[in-house]
Amino acid sequence: MRSLLVAALVAAPFALGAAVAAPADDTAVGHEVTRFTDPDIIESSGLVVLGDDLAVTMNDSGDTARVFTVDLATGDTVGVTHFDGAAHDLESLAPADADHVWVGDTGDNGKDRPDITVTKVPVGRGDRTVEGETFHLTYPDGPHDAETLLAQPRTGRLFVVSKSPLGGAVYAAPAHLSATGTNILVKVASAPALATDGSFLPDGRHVLVRNYFKATVLTFPGWQAVADFTLPQQQQGEGLGVRADGTVFLSSEGADQPVLRIDLPASARAALAAKPVAPTSGPTTAASSPSAAPTPSSRPATTQHDSGSGGGVWVLALFGALGLLLLSGIVKLLRG
Repeated sequence: MRSLLVAALVAAPFALGAAVAAPADDTAVGHEVTRFTDPDIIESSGLVVLGDDLAVTMNDSGDTARVFTVDLATGDTVGVTHFDGAAHDLESLAPADADHVWVGDTGDNGKDRPDITVTKVPVGRGDRTVEGETFHLTYPDGPHDAETLLAQPRTGRLFVVSKSPLGGAVYAAPAHLSATGTNILVKVASAPALATDGSFLPDGRHVLVRNYFKATVLTFPGWQAVADFTLPQQQQGEGLGVRADGTVFLSSEGADQPVLRIDLPASARAALAAKPVAPTSGPTTAASSPSAAPTPSSRPATTQHDSGSGGGVWVLALFGALGLLLLSGIVKLLRG
């Protein structure tokens, strides 16, 4: 009972912020595709969709270094990849190729980690134990908590999106990662508040980033927000994956949770169909190039929102901040 009370108290500010922020006619419609049947999948924090029939997910902090391959037709786990290394706080996934994913050990609630790691591991049907290819990444401006890892589909370049109640930032990894040294990230743009997952869309020109209640469409390489919309209700929605045909899927923390396919609302479809606008920032363009080394941005790209929703984002951020403060107080109370 106490855990349920805590969950309700923590969720209340986020839910209220989302209700105030979102217009009722700009909500994505969700369709249940399947449910995770594996009792070991209890905190799905990231999602990658492989082909037409498989999805990859993992638990966040507290689990071992492993990822699950799930059959979307049945919800059953059909493969588990165990990989070497400590799992400090696994929070993010991104596609690497048809048979591999990037696993991001990017969580840092205490903001005290000197670096974070990404590991490339094989996935698919069947169990396997592998060493994995691990790379260390360091922020240029101190530690951050992050739950979103993006892989540009044309170049493979990685981007980390930090998580913050008042808005995070997008950091570009080097075009070519070094396995022997530390890879310095470059801050290239601002990001929506409380980002929990995201993915590039197949066109390579747009990115979809979600939080617990909303999703934002960003352009690439300009990182401009061109639409945002409300997501279907989930227990604790965190995961987002995009199939090669552009279909968007969502996952949630909790046992026996559904995987949802969503229909994008009209505003998001219009934003995706619009003619791309050339980026105005040179450093942002350089950071997206597969060959050019990223350079620090003198001014982060300004996040813009479609009319009627800009104020809602700030309301969501405000209530998100209140939720985090409340959570902190509850944790201290329970520990005391």
